[in-house]
Amino acid sequence: MVLAGALAVLIFFRSRSEPLPTLARPSLKDIAMSFLAALPAIVLPFVIRWAVVDGVATATEVSTIGVVYTLIVGVLIYRPVQWSRFYPVLVETVALSGAILFVIGTATGMAWALTQSGFSAHLAATMKSISGGPAGFMLITVVVFILLGNILEGIPAILLFAPLLLPVSHAFGIHDVHYSMVVVIAMSIGLFAPPFGIGFYSACAIGKVSPDQAVGHMWRYLAVLFAALLLIAAVPWFSTALLD
Repeated sequence: MVLAGALAVLIFFRSRSEPLPTLARPSLKDIAMSFLAALPAIVLPFVIRWAVVDGVATATEVSTIGVVYTLIVGVLIYRPVQWSRFYPVLVETVALSGAILFVIGTATGMAWALTQSGFSAHLAATMKSISGGPAGFMLITVVVFILLGNILEGIPAILLFAPLLLPVSHAFGIHDVHYSMVVVIAMSIGLFAPPFGIGFYSACAIGKVSPDQAVGHMWRYLAVLFAALLLIAAVPWFSTALLD
């Protein structure tokens, strides 16, 4: 919610410089009819959440449920389906998946190399030795995990560094949930940050936009997300308020 609020503020100020829309405001009846028409598609995220929470499928396997649900809804409700487009879509999907898996594979290889070199243990020891108390440690955590999220794939990086740094956070009296939220958000920001972020290149590939064209528009959003992350790191309440 903090990140969404920060992005909403940025979009509000950016939209004020844009020309006003020329279309008339839709009536409540039109909004209601559009909502009913879109309802089968809106249900999809809830179907995915139900499948994961109830143990029907893992977070990876649930993508298959999403594809099957989308296909059924597309055939039965949002007709007609252009069957001639299925083969080109499959070819495009395989090509895109191959490119993304290649990037993830190289990032995983780098994570293995860092593990073998002992870099993760040296980094944890360095972060612990730097003075500044809990605030300094959290700031270093934000910067380090943004950089790690930029050059490594998320899961290997978290598996490598989080177990080493959680005991350090305990020594500074930082709540586990609070520290975990900061780590995950920092990794996610790094994931979509140029020039190496896997998520950045994946989003460009999906949107069919050149990374060179998109990179200039990323920085203001990343800056706002970074400021929101600093707020989350400074105020544990945002992460722990719902635990009691």
